[in-house]
Amino acid sequence: MSSVPTLTGQIPFTVPSAGVPCTTWYKVLGNLSSSNPPLITLHGGPGAGSSYFSNFLTLWTNYSIPVILYDQIGCGHSTHLRDKANDTSFWTIPLFLSELENLISYLELQKSGYYLYGQSWGGIVASSFAATNPPGLKKLILSSAPASVPTFSSETQRLIRTLPQDVQDTIADCERRGDTTSEAWQAATMEFYSRFVCRLPQPWPDELMEGFANLADDPTVYSTLQGPSEFLVTGSIANWTGIALAPSISAPTLVINGEYDEMTDACVQPWVDKIPDVRWEKFDNASHMSHLEEPERYFKVVGEFIGGAK
Repeated sequence: MSSVPTLTGQIPFTVPSAGVPCTTWYKVLGNLSSSNPPLITLHGGPGAGSSYFSNFLTLWTNYSIPVILYDQIGCGHSTHLRDKANDTSFWTIPLFLSELENLISYLELQKSGYYLYGQSWGGIVASSFAATNPPGLKKLILSSAPASVPTFSSETQRLIRTLPQDVQDTIADCERRGDTTSEAWQAATMEFYSRFVCRLPQPWPDELMEGFANLADDPTVYSTLQGPSEFLVTGSIANWTGIALAPSISAPTLVINGEYDEMTDACVQPWVDKIPDVRWEKFDNASHMSHLEEPERYFKVVGEFIGGAK
């Protein structure tokens, strides 16, 4: 069996306000010289890194679609800027849009074209970018991505009310005390995660655990944009909404979420209502990590939407 071509590298990313030289780490699964344009993936978190997308290799092996993974600034193998913690003037959506533009330019994809994929937080960046109708964008995939962060916050509170009462009480007590590090908080969080983030039996796949480890190792990006908790967004993206942007997205778009997803139907419905050329695919046996929970169907849906060669 022939080995799969892969390429890794660091892309210089100039951010004057960072005060230090910055780089974006990327990895290509497959061959960018393929007749199929690549799929650029934007991970969630914010700050989780791209490791939990490792099984996107399926798109290359089954559909000859090259896949570009990259760690966004502030996490993974890219430049970390811990001294910028809680600096809401630095950690902005335009920063991540600039990083994406820089990657596309560096790899010279504007003319040859590319597909864009954003999962969770990555979908906020991807949708914001797609709404500018950038050159080269062929299709967009928004996987478990909120059209409105306030809706996501309210839906998360609703989901918490479906948990066992003792878990609800623990979450409420810990939030009152500002405790997001104790064993009690961690156990209550895992009760939520095991229902609405990843329903796979534990232990979870190493690549997913690496994403959680990235968040724990350097919470700078997450704590600034999201806040200290997954349950209520209090960071700088708390009021973000893409609903007004959606009608400007001209690229054919695939919206994905899971039956048990923390990104509920209410969170993604505005994409379906407002994006002109859109299709919605729901995964009945999945939550927030449908690419890990239902990989066979997931990559069939994505591969066929993109139109890769079987």
